[in-house]
Amino acid sequence: MKKEQQNNANCALQSEVLLDQNYWDQRWQSRQTAWDIGMAAPAITQYMQQYPNKNAAILIPGCGNAYEAEWLLKNGFTNITLIDIAPKAVEVLKAKFAGHPQVTVLLADFFEHQGQYDLLIEQTFFCAIAPTKRVAYAAKASALLKTKGKIIGLLFNKDFNQPHPPFGGNINEYSAVFEPYFSLKTMHPCTNSITPRAGTEVFINLIKIKRDEQLF
Repeated sequence: MKKEQQNNANCALQSEVLLDQNYWDQRWQSRQTAWDIGMAAPAITQYMQQYPNKNAAILIPGCGNAYEAEWLLKNGFTNITLIDIAPKAVEVLKAKFAGHPQVTVLLADFFEHQGQYDLLIEQTFFCAIAPTKRVAYAAKASALLKTKGKIIGLLFNKDFNQPHPPFGGNINEYSAVFEPYFSLKTMHPCTNSITPRAGTEVFINLIKIKRDEQLF
């Protein structure tokens, strides 16, 4: 195992027990939301501008302030589900999207959620879970997606080497996590990140593979 991978693993073991509902709710209550960029990520909105199915069932886990959902709503998408584990975040979201039946807001754990979706949008959720849970994330995402469903979004392309989120990584690590469940249509450095994250993100477009095509 490379040194940076070992550092990430050690960080995960130190912090995993802390990353529960109480941890994230306290972050929201104290407004420690440094992951919040205050807007929908340009890489995601650019992709969604050409996404053809406005009625697609879309899931955004660990959605935070859900700027992507605001953009989707304004651009005619009709079936958006938001999940967050923090009660304060869900309170904020329910107020934000009150009167918009196109958006369902759930207080839920992604790993326990049940449903079927066409598209999962990834924006700073993967980096918020301990790296030891990444394979479980890929398996759960596959289970939640319909045949040929997709994950699109952003992952960090850097190592943070710290005992708390965000947890980073690189394309080689991510490929190993997702390849048993997804065809990696796109996994390359992002070219239209926001300025503070320029050069530190990977854009992903992953297509669910059929069960009989999976490598186990």
